[in-house]
Amino acid sequence: MRKIIIDKQLLIRRIFLICYDMLAVFAASIVALLIRFDLHIMKIPAEYLDEVWRTLPYMMIVTLLIFWILRLYSSLWSYAGALEMMYVVSACILDTIAVATIILIRNWGDMYPVPRSFYILYGLFLFLFVMGCRYSYRGLRVLRNMHRGGMYRRNVLVIGAGDAGNQLIKEINNSPYVKKKVVGVIDDDRNKIGNYIHGAKVVGDRSDILEKVEELHVHEIIIAMPSATQKQIKGILDICKGTGCTLQRLPGIYQLVNGEVSVSKLKDVDVNDLLGRDPVTVDLQSIMDYVSGKVIMVTGGGGSIGSELCRQIAAHKPKQLIIVDIYENTTYDVQNELKVRFPELNLVVLIASVRNTNRMNWIFEHYRPEIIYHAAAHKHVPLMEESPNEAIKNNVLGTWKIVQAADRYGVKKFVMISTDKAVNPTNIMGASKRICEMIIQTYNRRSKTDFVAVRFGNVLGSNGSVIPLFKKQIERGGPVTVTHPDIVRYFMTIPEAVSLVLQAGTYARGGEIFVLDMGEPVKILDLARNLILLSGHKPDEDIRIVFTGLRPGEKLYEEMLMDEEGLQDTENNLIHIGKPIELDEDKFMQQLEELKEYVVTEPEDIREYVKKIVPTYHPELAGEGQTDE
Repeated sequence: MRKIIIDKQLLIRRIFLICYDMLAVFAASIVALLIRFDLHIMKIPAEYLDEVWRTLPYMMIVTLLIFWILRLYSSLWSYAGALEMMYVVSACILDTIAVATIILIRNWGDMYPVPRSFYILYGLFLFLFVMGCRYSYRGLRVLRNMHRGGMYRRNVLVIGAGDAGNQLIKEINNSPYVKKKVVGVIDDDRNKIGNYIHGAKVVGDRSDILEKVEELHVHEIIIAMPSATQKQIKGILDICKGTGCTLQRLPGIYQLVNGEVSVSKLKDVDVNDLLGRDPVTVDLQSIMDYVSGKVIMVTGGGGSIGSELCRQIAAHKPKQLIIVDIYENTTYDVQNELKVRFPELNLVVLIASVRNTNRMNWIFEHYRPEIIYHAAAHKHVPLMEESPNEAIKNNVLGTWKIVQAADRYGVKKFVMISTDKAVNPTNIMGASKRICEMIIQTYNRRSKTDFVAVRFGNVLGSNGSVIPLFKKQIERGGPVTVTHPDIVRYFMTIPEAVSLVLQAGTYARGGEIFVLDMGEPVKILDLARNLILLSGHKPDEDIRIVFTGLRPGEKLYEEMLMDEEGLQDTENNLIHIGKPIELDEDKFMQQLEELKEYVVTEPEDIREYVKKIVPTYHPELAGEGQTDE
């Protein structure tokens, strides 16, 4: 029904334009003669009027045909721009040539059936009449939108007077659904200040933001600088977050297709934008060569890190992608997403526990994976402190069993996801991951498989991250809970961390512990304050911040390397290699066997046994490092 209504409206609009254009041809012909003879109709010779009158039906038919071919009846004139204007110009020029040809053919032998100036004047006035009709509709539409918005329109300050800002302002002005009014534009180019963009004045540079927000009664700030670096964005946000305005921004330049800028592409500014560094870049071709045409297995593929691994691997055309996870709900979601995004992908999704030896052996025997990314693990620090035996069973024994399977079935490369919490651990989760690193290094010396680990810190937005928690707390009106005012963390986005993991795999020769450069550490308190400000609230006034105290196993700061480890650079300056620590492998394997037998008895003192295996594990020092991310 809706389609019928729309089609009917379109038909009526086209009929109106056709009728108008026929009148425009008649009017342009008469006005051309009037102008030629000084606007005195009585001075126009009768033979000229007769010729125009006799030729008029042919002129109308030819004009409509040319206009139809050049799509003047199918364009959306409410959004008309330079391209549509070029169509009108081309149509009027072609029509003028066609009309002149018709008149001269009809009067073969008579060189001047009408004055020579008639043709030029006719084309000019036809253009003015056609353009006037079509662009007046657009102007009336803008005025109607402004009237409809009335007092409910939000005053917007746009930062960026480039192409993106220009297109964004244009769409805001034209759309009847966007209840915004651009009251000013900010740009650091002093030459643009004082000029207007679609009626919006460039009122100053970034130093004027606070003043103009107050002066122009701004409710919302939109950053339209898709090509700006993260450092530049952070500088602007540091100013804007004190205004109390809602903040939005366009995504990065590479996310905008063919220069298309739309209000629908605006996203809320979040803490990611305040990290103040450019996005991590990787050599995509090296990843492609490494992954393409291979059978890849991802354990823990339904988790935050594992699912992103699957997305990026799927984009590089593996021969087959095998997802293994014990949690069916998140895995199901990932499966559906990949099927939609990559319909040609050879995808296998298996529900299984890495702790089940027989199940793992069957999977390896049946699918023969060539590369494994091992992301399956318990990672929540406070929860594992309450259930330390489960941390050992899942993280240590699960890793050990899948490592044994990889060795047995000739896997080429095995990449384990580790954590900074494995460095001088104060919690059982970190200690379990340190044992996993030791397993990797031990088996690398005994196997043809290249076993490596990739160690990094917190990832923004992952399961258990503080960012989603803070956002929920702010939505509820607070308070926002921070464990300690001095606690600091390294942060990286999930896609960044995963892309570096993939590239680290290309560097793997066996036995390495790759350490990702996480940039500068960030105070969690600053993170909380910034998120409150970006939500349009004032910390400790609108939203309280409450300190709850360090949780079990938690440190104030993080470490990426142990004292014994040195760093070796790779081709990517964000990926380093930690020097393997020497260990008594025979003794370690014996301890591992004993740990396997001991942990299934559900002992009360598993931490004491773990301390024998990991000398750097000091649970009594909790309060000097780590969170649950």
